[in-house]
Amino acid sequence: MAKPKTDPNYKVIAENRRARYDYAIEDDLECGVVLHGSEVKALRKGGTNIADSYASVEDGELWLINSYIAPYEQAKTWGHEERRKRKLLVSKKELSRLWNETQRKGMTLVPLVLYFNHKGIAKLKIGIAKGKKNQDKRATEAKRDWNRQKQRLLRHGD
Repeated sequence: MAKPKTDPNYKVIAENRRARYDYAIEDDLECGVVLHGSEVKALRKGGTNIADSYASVEDGELWLINSYIAPYEQAKTWGHEERRKRKLLVSKKELSRLWNETQRKGMTLVPLVLYFNHKGIAKLKIGIAKGKKNQDKRATEAKRDWNRQKQRLLRHGD
């Protein structure tokens, strides 16, 4: 995700950092999010969590399930439900590809980043992923540790 340095509208709202540890991300996709009422202002204020959420294709539509958007204090009368299912917007072609990946190939749709794009519109990047087993996680950790050690050695010249 290449962000322009001078763009005032681009802002990362929530990031699922654990997703790359628990899953092997094979592909990613940007999609829109259908938001109601005070949810946009609550997103701009912060207090959002997508770490425990996932995406699912149900009845020919893509849904974000179990994501948390904190309540917006100023919208007392017409607030929003914090953990409701939110519809994700993708093309029919992408939707059929996602359904194929999840139903036939056994992949998982994991939200990676929730952000406002350069136009100020809320977008969600979802990853098409396969779950890692414990041995895969250990191998990834060992590789990361070795790369850190290698950079230290190169830096100090020992």
